[in-house]
Amino acid sequence: MACGFRRSIACQLSRVLDLPPENLIKSISAVPISKKEEVADFQLSVDSLLENNNGHSRPDMQVQATRLAEKLKCDTVVSEISTGQGTVNFKINRELLTKTVLQQVIEDGPKYGLKSELFSDLPQKKIVVEFSSPNVAKKFHVGHLRSTIIGNFIANLKEALGHQVTRINYLGDWGMQFGLLGTGFQLFGYEEKLQSNPLQHLFEVYVQVNKEAADDKSVAKSAREFFQRLELGDMQALALWQKFRDLSIEEYVRIYKRLGVHFDEYSGESFYREKSQEVLKLLDSKGLLQKTIKGTAVVDLSGNGDPSSICTVMRSDGTSLYATRDLAAAIDRMDKYHFDRMIYVTDKGQKKHFQQVFQLLQIMGYDWAERCQHVPFGVVQGMKTRRGDVTFLEDVLNEIQLRMLQNMASIKTTKELENPQETAERVGLAALIIQDFKGLLLSDYQFSWDRVFQSRGDTGVFLQYTHARLHSLEETFGCGYLNDCNTACLQEPQSVSILQHLLRFDEVLYRSSQDLQPRHIVSYLLTLRPDFIFSELSVLS
Repeated sequence: MACGFRRSIACQLSRVLDLPPENLIKSISAVPISKKEEVADFQLSVDSLLENNNGHSRPDMQVQATRLAEKLKCDTVVSEISTGQGTVNFKINRELLTKTVLQQVIEDGPKYGLKSELFSDLPQKKIVVEFSSPNVAKKFHVGHLRSTIIGNFIANLKEALGHQVTRINYLGDWGMQFGLLGTGFQLFGYEEKLQSNPLQHLFEVYVQVNKEAADDKSVAKSAREFFQRLELGDMQALALWQKFRDLSIEEYVRIYKRLGVHFDEYSGESFYREKSQEVLKLLDSKGLLQKTIKGTAVVDLSGNGDPSSICTVMRSDGTSLYATRDLAAAIDRMDKYHFDRMIYVTDKGQKKHFQQVFQLLQIMGYDWAERCQHVPFGVVQGMKTRRGDVTFLEDVLNEIQLRMLQNMASIKTTKELENPQETAERVGLAALIIQDFKGLLLSDYQFSWDRVFQSRGDTGVFLQYTHARLHSLEETFGCGYLNDCNTACLQEPQSVSILQHLLRFDEVLYRSSQDLQPRHIVSYLLTLRPDFIFSELSVLS
């Protein structure tokens, strides 16, 4: 595998540069494959060896690369050494490359790429990932889809790399909206409808009470009073709220099962309604809490009255806010999990909120606030079903299943399946995720059903099709022949390109693990040139 070749190159470089091989490993990178020409397998950027290269011009870099290359020698591993623009390039013995890569793929199986030396010096950490976080008593909105699949990717990746990961679904189960919903249900709710279709009925109640509250001040007042009763622990109000919460979670678990997502903990803002008062006391004891004319409590994060740096932490009636509960949650999680990193996955509209929360933790004296990280993402635009605008995630999942079934029916090579609906949903969902993960997470993008379900090109459907064909070939021929194959048959450019690409997989994983962007892995898979793979396997057959 790549790390074995890297170490061999690093050992030779260490003798010339008088540096430990470990210091050089990450400076040696696999070269991306080229459609135009055969390229070297690895390269070392001379730039990366110089601690302070500001005084070095490009010609200097080239001279340095040439001088270094002249001191190096080919051996049983490296068959050719050359230079590029400020780089030293290494070509691996072709027979050794073929045998080593194939052997490593077979031996490591699903762990291929994860055992690389790129990860060997990274300590195993305790990582908390908060994602999805829908609002209780509302149907699962499509806006929560990105948080769910991105958070699940990050948790899966960290777990695969050996970290101890805790997946938290921090439900929006507290706040003024429950004052509205409680009042609304008392005015417009029906127990029969709540039991038969809970989230749909609560959604209808919520829409209706919002309209009433906008026109009738007494309804808005009743909503504020209901939420205040919740904050004070009124048993009747809490019983109704608990019913809404339980029914909502039952529905969400069913949706998560369809998505293939699980959580270790279902938490929520309600867990911290009491602890948020402790946060307010701590802020007050440190002299950070300020009362406004309106009676609200704020913290001036700038220290000089900058309005953009004012964070409101308490309403005028003494009830808590989102920021206060997030502070209490972060403190509680540190006490409970002793995390090395906590990652929040939400849309980019909450960027300022998390900046303020992390800053508040710092000034409260919690140095571990620097371990907290917000992973923001952009907005998906234009996601519609054939019936019109999409509001709920379940509508999207049903649309995926319907469109994929029609797609499968139109392809002559589709086999008869025991459960075509389940297969259609899984393939379609994978296609949707690939489409979402192709770009920068922070970018907004225009959604297109046609693009998602294209069966050719850089799409999730084609990746699944490729995967299915490879499994079919594996079932037909097995993998035993790879242990005793004639490597001379795999020396032409197409085969070498595949082997070179496989060399880079650990680097791709490493890059995604550092910036938490799935696009590196998606791009890698889409570049794997399945047409090359099939042409090579057809020779073997």
